[in-house]
Amino acid sequence: MFAPPKTPAAIIGRLNREIVQALNRSDIKEQFFNAATETVARSPEQLAASVKADMTRLGKLIKEAGIRGE
Repeated sequence: MFAPPKTPAAIIGRLNREIVQALNRSDIKEQFFNAATETVARSPEQLAASVKADMTRLGKLIKEAGIRGE
């Protein structure tokens, strides 16, 4: 889940707590499981680090493959 840039930290924290709480409910977990979707409840900092790592890794792959936008 993402929020607009410059969203206050207090709002990010509240959203994160509420989302994690929802994702840990057994009925919600079951719905995601039935939709063949994996959920990962993380902190905003962990998500940012994961996105940054993915961008670095995929950026290198795109550059090495010579992929260009049209």
